[in-house]
Amino acid sequence: MGTILLCRHGETIWNRERRVQGWAPTSLTERGREQADALAAHLAAEYDLDRLVASDLERAAETARAVSRATGVEPAFDSRWRERDFGRLQGLDADDVFGTYPEYALSATGHAAAEATPEGGESLLDTWERVRAGFADLRADVGTDETVAVVAHGGPLYAVTGELKGLDVVAAVLDQEQGNCAVNEVRVDDRATELVRENVTGFLPEATAQENH
Repeated sequence: MGTILLCRHGETIWNRERRVQGWAPTSLTERGREQADALAAHLAAEYDLDRLVASDLERAAETARAVSRATGVEPAFDSRWRERDFGRLQGLDADDVFGTYPEYALSATGHAAAEATPEGGESLLDTWERVRAGFADLRADVGTDETVAVVAHGGPLYAVTGELKGLDVVAAVLDQEQGNCAVNEVRVDDRATELVRENVTGFLPEATAQENH
């Protein structure tokens, strides 16, 4: 049985400011770097990592480099794990975007929003087709007893975990949560692909601080 660990990148300033990031080359905040180091330590302690795959966007690449330092496994970058390209909406306040342009808001227009394509960007459905292709190739390639970590973004993680849970695109985004540096554990064999843990964040500094408060 193989294991795929789907991880989100650490916090960026645009996460904190709730801005639409898309393909922007945003880097991690100090807190984000602490989260990435905690993720790296968690993966090194809990798993015997064989491979490391990451989105080539800077925030995911920076997080993957932290994992690489802790595990000694060099990252392979795959653009299929990128976040959605929001085109001209990139960098805008997320609440303003979805309030001003409800055609892109799943909570307002449902499935139609997943089909809408912002100028210069891609639709949510196109993004998910790209991500699912990346996951399918990885799933088919994972060897018995092999453990592969993937460092990506919230959108791609919603796509994969939602599919594994049988959710449609609207529920997969609105009814799930993926914190910065969250870990999702997927077990794979010839018969099944099973999500056994999701949105694991208890190893992060803020979680530890809350426990000790």
